[in-house]
Amino acid sequence: MSRHPVDIGPARQRCVLAALLVDVGQIVSTDQLIYRVWAEAPPRRVRNTLHSYLARLRAVVQCPEGDGVTLFRQAGGYVLDAPREQVDLHRFRMLVDQGRDVGDEKRAVRLREALGLWQADVLGGVSGEWVEGMRRQLDEEHLTASLLYQDIQLSHGRHEELLPGLRDLVASHPFDERLAARLMSVLSRCGRQAEALRLYERVRRELAEQLGVDPGPELRARHLEVLSSAPAPARLAAVPALPVPRQLPLAPMEFEGRARELAVLDRMDEQDTNPVLTLVGTGGVGKTYLALHWAHQHLDRFPDGQLYANLRAFNPAGECQEPGTVLRGFLEGLGVEPAAIPADHDARSALYRSLVAGRRLLVVVDDVRDAAHIIPLLPGSPTCVVLITSRNQLAELTVTHGARTLTLDVLPPTEARRMLTRHIGKSRVAAEPEAVTALLEHCAGLPLALGILASRVMTHPEFPLAFLAEELREESSRLDALYVGGPNTDIRAVLTSSYRALDPAAASTLGLLGLAPGPTIGLRTAAALLDLPLPSARKLLRTLEDAHLLHQYVPGRYRMHDLVRLYAIETAERDMPDGEGEVAMRRLVGFFLRGAIAADRLLYPNRLRARLEFPRYDANQPPQDVAEALTWFDTEYSCLLAAQRLTVARGWDPETLQLAWALDTFCWRQVHQRDRIDLWAAGFEAAERLGEPTGRAVAHWRLGYARALAGQRDQVLHFLYSALTLFEEVGDRGSEAHVHQSLGWVLSQRGEQQQALDHAQRASAVYQVLDNPVWEANALNAVAWCLAQLDRHEEAYVHCEQALSLFRTCNDLDGEAATLDSMGYIAHHMSRHGEAIGHYLSAVDLRDATGNASQKVDSLVRLGDVYAARRRRAEARRTWEWAAGLYRSQHRLKDAERVQAKLDALLSPRNERSGGRRRG
Repeated sequence: MSRHPVDIGPARQRCVLAALLVDVGQIVSTDQLIYRVWAEAPPRRVRNTLHSYLARLRAVVQCPEGDGVTLFRQAGGYVLDAPREQVDLHRFRMLVDQGRDVGDEKRAVRLREALGLWQADVLGGVSGEWVEGMRRQLDEEHLTASLLYQDIQLSHGRHEELLPGLRDLVASHPFDERLAARLMSVLSRCGRQAEALRLYERVRRELAEQLGVDPGPELRARHLEVLSSAPAPARLAAVPALPVPRQLPLAPMEFEGRARELAVLDRMDEQDTNPVLTLVGTGGVGKTYLALHWAHQHLDRFPDGQLYANLRAFNPAGECQEPGTVLRGFLEGLGVEPAAIPADHDARSALYRSLVAGRRLLVVVDDVRDAAHIIPLLPGSPTCVVLITSRNQLAELTVTHGARTLTLDVLPPTEARRMLTRHIGKSRVAAEPEAVTALLEHCAGLPLALGILASRVMTHPEFPLAFLAEELREESSRLDALYVGGPNTDIRAVLTSSYRALDPAAASTLGLLGLAPGPTIGLRTAAALLDLPLPSARKLLRTLEDAHLLHQYVPGRYRMHDLVRLYAIETAERDMPDGEGEVAMRRLVGFFLRGAIAADRLLYPNRLRARLEFPRYDANQPPQDVAEALTWFDTEYSCLLAAQRLTVARGWDPETLQLAWALDTFCWRQVHQRDRIDLWAAGFEAAERLGEPTGRAVAHWRLGYARALAGQRDQVLHFLYSALTLFEEVGDRGSEAHVHQSLGWVLSQRGEQQQALDHAQRASAVYQVLDNPVWEANALNAVAWCLAQLDRHEEAYVHCEQALSLFRTCNDLDGEAATLDSMGYIAHHMSRHGEAIGHYLSAVDLRDATGNASQKVDSLVRLGDVYAARRRRAEARRTWEWAAGLYRSQHRLKDAERVQAKLDALLSPRNERSGGRRRG
């Protein structure tokens, strides 16, 4: 972030920064941050503590030397936005990836640069469960890069220069036999046979004492090679008397990406005493391709052969192979005469295990249904590596046989683009970049979908890509477009085979989740949708998760792949009883409404209670304080917007209006201006259809005010005056006063200060009669602001003092912040600059506490104005730069330009010279 060390703060705060940097430029959810920092034992007020750490980190990373680094809240979590090349971890990964695609010399340069970024103490000064797991992962990546670099150097005979680094690796990985074998070989080639033999003896002794095992074949081979000072035979283990099976199918021709998964596989047979690994993931994610690609790349590790079987558990044609049949094929491949193969399946398994014992074999078993399907095919010898693929999680295999699991997700955008480019050619991609982007979005990183698309493109090379992109644009027919030729290249058929394996309850759950609005769903929300207790809902979700039709991406929160969702919607429309989906959606919308109303009342406890009827659904543990309310809204925001779109589509007008009201405060404070207008535009149409006067009045008022806050002018006064008339007709004097106050703000922004003051005073008079001290305080502050615009500063300040006293008596932090902001403005214009600075700083702190990002940044701009007036140019610059960054993150570009103009003027040469003379 800068050219000098920066104090990041205490260990937990550094851990928060690390948790964000690992996923720089991406949203890290609040729950995920909490887990990464505190694991399963967070403190009682963990969200407040996290908010405090984030606030301090924001002050550090968004300093003037921050080189474009920003930390901001986004729906569901936080984003640390910075150029990836400025983060050593991501630069390291980019260099390693680049090093895979170039010649030896360039590859060596990039790998050397990547390894040069490494520090001995990775994630130094922080600890915890997530940190330790990340350290292990990064250590694997570092080791893989080191071995790649060493391979290049060894191929060019550069043995001596490898010795120091290789010794360090062996010291830090004392039980990694491959590293020890490599160091022995290098020492021998450098003429240091005695040292190589001492190393072997030390490793052999440590393996026996610490692990109770002897050295493996590779290390023994290097030992004999050193003893003889000549290359050893290719296989130094006992030469089998049986044939060497070579059963692997053809390797995939156009393999792309999966660097991290390949690194895990590379180390599998060297670390585990029982190397069994399951590759799991949804259908079409590329499990078989990854397994075969890795197997063909490492044939030399398995000199005694490779066995392969496809059990076809999820074969769309429905032809599942049983273990007994597969064992017969394995035994025949190992040289057993057909007549000598036992009829009893247990006897076959025993013979198979006997034949492979002690041999360096690779066994690849594809498309497995469950643990019972694969257990008879597992060797009993740790010298055999077993690679299993399945759409199910196979957790039982982990419990009973210590299998490790590697879950495959969809390809990240860059790898998906590279895969498509490999297939269709760079010229096609360059010719239609927008169509390519659309195609990639529609496939959402699923390798099978990308392969089907590529096949269709190559079948009709004369067709423009835009033609295919348009065909996939329609969600209702997208699955139809992703089909070429047969069931294994048909996305719908692939998903159907997974769907048929589900029990009826899980199948119904999949359909309802497909219908649910929003990109993700929480556990409690799903329980409301399914009308089930939490434990029952969790069990059904776990069933879908085990089948890789659903992904729990953070604890308690789930999402579906876009194509799985489309298929789930199809199943709901086809298989669900009439009316069941509608009833479930009403339950879900009711759940969202109750949660949103509860959270809204925490954010704005003194808000006007609209006379709107709300459904009586239980919110099921709603938020308990402001921090929880903000987190709830952040997490559920996209789902709440989708829920209103659902109510619009289904014609549920009361719920459409209610959701607009429930989301209004959060949208205002978090500066979701466009969303706020859209919410109230839908609410307005719904209210007009309902025809109820209060609903129409509320919708006119809030739509007009939302437009005004977004800087729009068209029809704003029309909506507000119409709302005033409607509230007068129904006799709602409190709401009338609120509209007067809104009109006062709008007119003040337009420079019509006397009219603005008239409306603010009319609101104040009504609030006094209604005996509502918070509303009265709001009006006093509004009157004060209008008076200040008319240069009646002394009078304005008195009104602010009265408002502040009322707000503090009622413990209304939001109103207190607004009043302190007004007092800062007034004090500034009365040349009481020190007092103004204090008021603004207090306002900023309170707006942080209430989550009011919208007005916090406005206070920062005015604080910068005071610093500039006091000739405190450095503080003015820092404050305005902070404010400009916040405006940009809130997409308030005109406001950002206005602040940038202040900065440009402050930093102009004339101002620099002037400032220098004044400082004397």
